[in-house]
Amino acid sequence: MNKRYEKSNTIITTNKDFSKWHKIFGDITIANAILDRLLHHSTVEKITGKSYRVKDKIFTSNSKNN
Repeated sequence: MNKRYEKSNTIITTNKDFSKWHKIFGDITIANAILDRLLHHSTVEKITGKSYRVKDKIFTSNSKNN
């Protein structure tokens, strides 16, 4: 990430709220430091609604049952 900083675009996707990242990394200070660096000069887009991937899996699952 250091080499890309302010030189290239980076897209990161997650289904976890930022407030829960400390559980993933096991430490609130580490999670805050990572988020601080990721979110500096960033645009956050929150997408809500049903998952497109889950929709396909449900359709496939239901097709197999018929």
